[in-house]
Amino acid sequence: MRRERRSVGATLMILFFLAVIGGVVYLANSPMFERNAPVIEAPEAIYWNLKEPIKVRLKDDSGIRRYRVVLNDGTSDFTVIDESTAAPEREVSVAVVLPRAGWNRRTTEATMRIEATDASNWNLFKGNSAVKTVRIRIDAVRPSVSVLANSYSITQGGSALVIFSATDANLREIGIHTSFGKVFKAEPFYKPGYYAALIAWPVPQKRFRAWVEAADLAGNRTKAHIPLYLKQYQYRRSNIPLKDRFLNGKVADLASQFDETANVENPLERFRIINEEIRAKNEKLIHDLGSKISDQLIRRWSVKPFRPLKNAKRVASFGDHRFYYYKGKRVSESYHLGIDLASVKMAQIKASNPGRVVYAGYNGIYGNMPMIDHGLGLYTIYGHCSSVDVKEGDDLMRGDPIAKTGKTGLALGDHLHFGIVVQGVEVQPLEWMDANWIKLNVSNIFQKARKMIDRRTE
Repeated sequence: MRRERRSVGATLMILFFLAVIGGVVYLANSPMFERNAPVIEAPEAIYWNLKEPIKVRLKDDSGIRRYRVVLNDGTSDFTVIDESTAAPEREVSVAVVLPRAGWNRRTTEATMRIEATDASNWNLFKGNSAVKTVRIRIDAVRPSVSVLANSYSITQGGSALVIFSATDANLREIGIHTSFGKVFKAEPFYKPGYYAALIAWPVPQKRFRAWVEAADLAGNRTKAHIPLYLKQYQYRRSNIPLKDRFLNGKVADLASQFDETANVENPLERFRIINEEIRAKNEKLIHDLGSKISDQLIRRWSVKPFRPLKNAKRVASFGDHRFYYYKGKRVSESYHLGIDLASVKMAQIKASNPGRVVYAGYNGIYGNMPMIDHGLGLYTIYGHCSSVDVKEGDDLMRGDPIAKTGKTGLALGDHLHFGIVVQGVEVQPLEWMDANWIKLNVSNIFQKARKMIDRRTE
């Protein structure tokens, strides 16, 4: 009997201990007793302009219960936030602002201490805590920006040169912003603190405005308007009838090359896809390649008029807005963003200026198409070539052979599609083929800017 009682007592004792252990294990793994400290999302060091709030994010699985932020200006502590949440929140966004009074505005160095406690019952129901200290560099001064020289005017579809100065101890970014959203990059020019950029006004944009904008690491920004006289230009509108011979000949042959038109039987739909979707894809390649610009300082930059094809006749103009019709119904449209030059079949195309070949392959509607980088964001393209005499990476000198004219891509007759691109924007080639335009809008502007820079730095 006693043995049975001992046996029952031992069993109950074991069960009790197992229950206690199980309870401890359960509580230890319960979300109510999670042991992870809150996550404080803030950089180790920041720049601050004292105007914009400093953004901090707190995260915790059991929820944030309390948080505190203390700023120190080098001599005094300022508790700017001390909050307890009504209900635990898994994410809390905090905006830290400057104390209303007492802050030493002459200080350039400060610290921010962030404390957070979660809603866990761990640590004897006190919860888990985390602390992070952020170093702050105070910078409330905006960058200094001024336009030194620029082309007098810019024409819709044309180009202009801008030279400016931008200085700041903590400069983060500079660029030329436009009313249509494009930001043109600037290249360091002549001496430190000075920059040059070619800018462009795209054909489809009816309005144009540009300004230099600089920002520092603290978020301070400065804008400087570029005083350009704007010249509107009425580009030609062309209504082009589509013939069955063209649709079932050239377009059908071209359609067999592209995945987008592989299973399209309707001739008009094939043409629309090629003229719009394939064209957009081919132009994107040009825009992407033509948007690259060096960050190395240049002391001088010049070009001579572009004359890629000897004794050539212009057979199509830049900027034509082409509308295509079939039996009186409009089926597609596009812009012609180059000029077409023709002389004799398979005529030699030569480099008018030094440059580096950035592309020398087949580009859809443009056919065989070399593309050359001439520096400062200026590129030239040569479309529909029958053969290409250069390869990517080649450095060319003036007079070097580039390719021979042809009718590859979306072209009926042997000719050269000659295009000029400024930082990814197609511009009027005739400007860059005109020695007087180059002198007035490029050469003279560089000369004027160098003189101003020399006077400033003497």
